[in-house]
Amino acid sequence: MSTIRRIVAPSVTEAKPGLWSNCLAVGSIAYISGLTARGKDFNVIADTDEYEQSRIIFEKMKALVEAAGGRMADIVKLTIFVTNIAEREKVWAARREFFTGDFPCASLVQVAALASPEILVEIEAIAHLGASAG
Repeated sequence: MSTIRRIVAPSVTEAKPGLWSNCLAVGSIAYISGLTARGKDFNVIADTDEYEQSRIIFEKMKALVEAAGGRMADIVKLTIFVTNIAEREKVWAARREFFTGDFPCASLVQVAALASPEILVEIEAIAHLGASAG
């Protein structure tokens, strides 16, 4: 039987206890919570658009999946939440900087709001660690 492992990365600020975990792994599957462009102080990084927020999120995601023993190519599913779907090309531009070949399955959903007005993008992921070729 597999056990649940909490995955942390030094570059990704963890939520206070009792709120959520950024990444949990069970066996070779890693579940990454909805990540946002919050900095170490837990405030949203100022003056960022959808592209910059997505890049920050994918950097955090990369740190977490690598801390779990995987690579970005192991990510099989993304769920992307945006507050303005008209800006989706900016999200996709950032995504292309982190994925090549067969991209993860993905859903893109416009929502009325995220945790604070400055947050424009939130992305969650599922990775099958070690499953990618190479």
